[in-house]
Amino acid sequence: MAILKAFRGWRPPANLVKELASRPYDVLNSEEARQEASGNPYSLLHIIKPEIDLPEDIDHYDAAVYNKAAENFKLFRDKKWLVQDDKPSLYIYAQTMNGKTQYGIVGCAGVEDYMNNVIKKHELTRPDKEEDRMKHVRITNANMEPVFFSYPAKKEIDEIIEKFVKENKAVYDFTADDGFGHHFWVIDQEEIINRLVQLFEQLPATYVADGHHRTAAAALVGNEKKEQNPKHTGKEEYNFFLAVHFPDNQLTIIDYNRVVKDLNGLSKEEFLARLEKGFEVVKKGKELYKPSRLHEFSMYLDGEWYALTAKRHTYDDNDPIGVLDVTILTQEVLSPILDIQDLRRSNRIDFVGGIRGLGELSKRVDSGEMAVAFALYPVSMKQLINIADSGNIMPPKTTWFEPKLRSGLVVHSLED
Repeated sequence: MAILKAFRGWRPPANLVKELASRPYDVLNSEEARQEASGNPYSLLHIIKPEIDLPEDIDHYDAAVYNKAAENFKLFRDKKWLVQDDKPSLYIYAQTMNGKTQYGIVGCAGVEDYMNNVIKKHELTRPDKEEDRMKHVRITNANMEPVFFSYPAKKEIDEIIEKFVKENKAVYDFTADDGFGHHFWVIDQEEIINRLVQLFEQLPATYVADGHHRTAAAALVGNEKKEQNPKHTGKEEYNFFLAVHFPDNQLTIIDYNRVVKDLNGLSKEEFLARLEKGFEVVKKGKELYKPSRLHEFSMYLDGEWYALTAKRHTYDDNDPIGVLDVTILTQEVLSPILDIQDLRRSNRIDFVGGIRGLGELSKRVDSGEMAVAFALYPVSMKQLINIADSGNIMPPKTTWFEPKLRSGLVVHSLED
């Protein structure tokens, strides 16, 4: 059974929401955040990337950075830029991209569910990134940003959400600068809340779609507080953390592509010859070429696009990991031919979210920065769930979800 809990969220007034809501902390670097928040004192970036309010040369892990986060969070509350709801509530957060809208339930997930693997993961986390977000949670005593979860779609949940949205006006409704729509409703009726909580109790599991480091940090801090409290009851707010839960049948994963700096000393002709061991290689010319099915890749090399179709011996459709195109590319190209053995640490490879388009791949190769680019067919939600259910871990940089959740629509305090 999965935990879903109502809480008294801290939210911006409607007239400030568009200025306050920001992209997640990990999708832009400090310089980009500094530019994005320039001239905007309301941006949540002042809390989630507080180094932007300190000297540019400061170490981003300096204690002063975390202290600034706590100071700015207090400032936002003091100035009523964030105001706490009177009643425990659940929330509906809908996002619109390219004419399609997906509806998520905002509520608290349970630390206990994370520890007991009711919340299932599909990526490894890095201890240094976990600790960074843990420090942020500790010092603000809050989950400033939600994590992005999915759950097996359930008809009655869909019907409750659809009915509520139809009968109630959104408290927030705006289009961000990237053109994506964001819509938000408050559910404070106990009868509806209780039924949604009951329906979540019937779910066998929920799944981390995006935000593995934030999820781990939130859960680990909650567990710390439990161990430090001799009067722990299990009902304290630190036992729960902020998540947006989307039904799996509404989500789309987009491609997550690769660019590599060099051909590992091979000539173009030698590289293409090596590829033929694992792929049918067909030249497609100068026009952008996008993979159209699983086990087909597109490659950009020396001003031209190629279709690479994996040969049957390179994959195992009965293996949750062996079926993945990221596995095929790593095992057949990146590791044996290009000698990239650790995707997490190699400085010869970079990853490009599909939201940037294939033109970004050709641009980086044509500039001379990179030598070759690979575009992949996107992973499916079914593949993600199969991997998480089997206890396996996806290779690094496999999934890219879009649109990203906007941070700041609601904040969860661990104090109340």
